[in-house]
Amino acid sequence: MKNKKTHKHAQNHSASRKSYDTLSEAINDAYKRGYTYDFNLKDSFLECRAIEKHYTPEQFEIVEMYRFEGMSSVDDSSVLYFIEAEDNRKGILVDSYGVYAEALSYEMLQKLRFRR
Repeated sequence: MKNKKTHKHAQNHSASRKSYDTLSEAINDAYKRGYTYDFNLKDSFLECRAIEKHYTPEQFEIVEMYRFEGMSSVDDSSVLYFIEAEDNRKGILVDSYGVYAEALSYEMLQKLRFRR
């Protein structure tokens, strides 16, 4: 991934307390740590195209989360989620901060609520 957004303040909402300067640095570290699947956010589930599987909010956990703010605008922000699914698959979800909030189901909003 070519995204090189940087964050103004390191905001990790997990116990590991890692700090990354760029989104691409965090993604590269995630892959090295075994988070090798890419998840896509849909209205009521996460999609993993590589294995053609969907995960409902009950079928995955968010293990770590990092916010990255764009250098030119707060509206140009992203959130990186480290995801572990119930079938032991680990991957990442990159979400544009706030953009898709209205399109998500209540269950998905609850899952991401304190993490967005």
